[in-house]
Amino acid sequence: MNQDIRSILERIEDSGFEAYIIGGYVRDKILNIDSIDIDIATSATPKDLMKIFKVPMNHFIEYGNVKINTNKYRFDITTFRKELSYNGRKPETIEYVDSLEEDIKRRDFTINTIAMNSNGELIDLANGINDLHNKEIKSIGDANYKLKEDPLRILRALRFAIILDFKLDKELFKAIKKNMKLVRTLPLTRVKEELDKILVSHNCVKGLGLMKKIGILRYLGIKFKHIVDVDDINGMYAQLKVSDNYPFTKEEKNNINTIKNIVSSGKIDNTTLYRNGLYLCMVASKILNKDIESVTYMYNNLPIKSKKDLSIGFNEIKSVFNISNPKLVVSIMDELELKILNNEIENTKDSITAYIVNRFGSE
Repeated sequence: MNQDIRSILERIEDSGFEAYIIGGYVRDKILNIDSIDIDIATSATPKDLMKIFKVPMNHFIEYGNVKINTNKYRFDITTFRKELSYNGRKPETIEYVDSLEEDIKRRDFTINTIAMNSNGELIDLANGINDLHNKEIKSIGDANYKLKEDPLRILRALRFAIILDFKLDKELFKAIKKNMKLVRTLPLTRVKEELDKILVSHNCVKGLGLMKKIGILRYLGIKFKHIVDVDDINGMYAQLKVSDNYPFTKEEKNNINTIKNIVSSGKIDNTTLYRNGLYLCMVASKILNKDIESVTYMYNNLPIKSKKDLSIGFNEIKSVFNISNPKLVVSIMDELELKILNNEIENTKDSITAYIVNRFGSE
């Protein structure tokens, strides 16, 4: 165990409390997956933790947890608890409890209940290790109740199954089918966070097929016919028909729409590369199954990569040819770009000047 992690646990233990790493970090460690996010469950109350770690009294006290960052890890330290009632998917009433066993009952899936003490010993109270070995996602307690309690667990279950390439337990699968319409009650920001994680997974194509088979995509506002696995999340979204209500940033929307347009055209030529840049064209190339090296070679050998590369500029065209209308100058430069990109004229002053004289006259 890393000394940074052990020291956090020991500081809590030295103050007379129990403390265990639990959840994703332990699961991933068993699966040989690196993780920097560490959840710690402890018998110490938030006020105890604030004294131990000398954090302000109002620091995340509402949900009984304290967050601490080191150079390498992000710790989320939470008091043993059970959730008595929910408002939507948000715990409205919580009660601190005295044991790890009681705390585990509130968690979502058995593979996320495995704990580890400061000696690196595993504590497996819900048979999570066996489910990890069997590659199975299984609910803690009644699956229907758990999914109704927090519908985000529906997407979390699917995300774990997809990313880890695990199967869903029979009861959990039935519960997802029965309750999947509840995902419509979730904030789209949280839905998109789960989708993002699914779409960057190496197993995303198989996973999307599973989600389509289950029928949950219609409740998520997503459709697709055929999808190619590309190592870019914008490229994945570009292959889906997604509800306009999803909270994409302006940059994400632009990138997704650009990739869609390139793929729709079915071609990548000098003009496409010039207008859209190498990165988006490479993503589109992967979807179109085009040779990436050829596309990169084309881009590197473009005669110009921006208007600034033209051998004659805006002011020079305006003054040399005595053009007073700036829109005409812009139009001329746009035409020059295309002619040069299509290798119809060379990017030299002589060639450009001769073209302008021939095309527009000397005035």
